Amino acid sequence: MSGFALQVENLVKVYESRGRAPVRAVDGLSFEVKRGQIFGLLGPNGAGKTTTLKVLNTLIRPTSGRASVLGYDVVAQPLEVRRRISVVIQESAAELFLSTLDNLLTFARFHSVPVAEANRRAEKVMDLFHLREEAARKVQDLSGGFRRRVQVAKVFMVNTPIVFMDEFSTGMDPILKRAVMNYLREEAARGRTIVLTTQILSEAEELCDDILIMNKGKQVARGDLHALKLLSEGVYDVSLTFEKLPAAIEQHLAALAPRRMRVTGNTVEFSVKADEARVLALVAELATRERVLRVEVSGASLEDIFVELMK
Repeated sequence: MSGFALQVENLVKVYESRGRAPVRAVDGLSFEVKRGQIFGLLGPNGAGKTTTLKVLNTLIRPTSGRASVLGYDVVAQPLEVRRRISVVIQESAAELFLSTLDNLLTFARFHSVPVAEANRRAEKVMDLFHLREEAARKVQDLSGGFRRRVQVAKVFMVNTPIVFMDEFSTGMDPILKRAVMNYLREEAARGRTIVLTTQILSEAEELCDDILIMNKGKQVARGDLHALKLLSEGVYDVSLTFEKLPAAIEQHLAALAPRRMRVTGNTVEFSVKADEARVLALVAELATRERVLRVEVSGASLEDIFVELMK
């Protein structure tokens, strides 16, 4: 058996469409993922993330190249791959005419989980995802957010060694999302490999051991958070909370060409590329305009890196 959870080599997926130019959704992508990692696949809309996941999940066949899951080829051995994975994709995959509880139990039975164990896991999972009050309701009668909870909850009913999650936190409130993120860390610590895509970069920053950023089907950058931050060396995030917001501060900061800027109440947050001395001088100058209650200066965030690379 392979020492890697995932291996992808020169993967290409081209979508043909009559009357239109072919779309090269994945273009020569190669990477490996170690077992027990939380691996993030990031990129803007249309980058090829979901297509890559669908190839690895055996939902679509690659045009060329190869991919394997725990050493099993996704084209030659799709059944072996499916026995070892659980998947949360953007499209709804819950059984609409079954109740919430029956969705969980049926999914467990598909993976040969004994009845008593399935019932025990369902109790735990319903508590985790705040689904107990919805246990008897058919999924078709639930809101979109609760349907998403059912879909994500199902993968925790089984112990497949690899879990694929495409935008897993859609429709979750902050408290539930935090609980699920902690659960994902626990699962990775037990040896499961978690592969996720997300548009919420703070999720990837908190969760991922390894990150691949892609755009237009190609790899743009790869590494852990520390390695990626080196790509944006000299970019600083600044947060200032004033007693009273200085007049015309947005126009003043706009002249510095910040990577991003946000004003919320009396707090100004911005990201700027400059040497450390200049950033500190800027903070000192802003502090002369109004009384500062709080100041924070930090290195580049994953969002800064992402924006820099997409440029």
